[in-house]
Amino acid sequence: MSPLPRSRAATAINKRIAQNVLDTRKRKGMAQTALADAIGVTFQQIQKYETGKNRVSAPTLLLIARALNEPVQNFYTGA
Repeated sequence: MSPLPRSRAATAINKRIAQNVLDTRKRKGMAQTALADAIGVTFQQIQKYETGKNRVSAPTLLLIARALNEPVQNFYTGA
C-alpha cells in the first residue's frame, strides 16, 4: 500500500487530533466554554477545532493540552 499524498495525510492527522481533543475534553468533564476560556478563544472556535473545520495550530494544541492537564503527544494518538 502506498502512502497517502501529503495533503490527504495531513487532513487525516488533523481530523484525528480534532477527535482526540473532543474525546479528552469530554473525558475530563470540561465544557467547551471552560476550555475556550482557559485558552482565550470562543466556544465556537473550540467547536470548529473539535469538528475539524479549523486546524489546531501547534501553539494552540499546547494550550489545550495544558488546560486539559494532558501531555501534548496524547493528541497525536492514532494519527
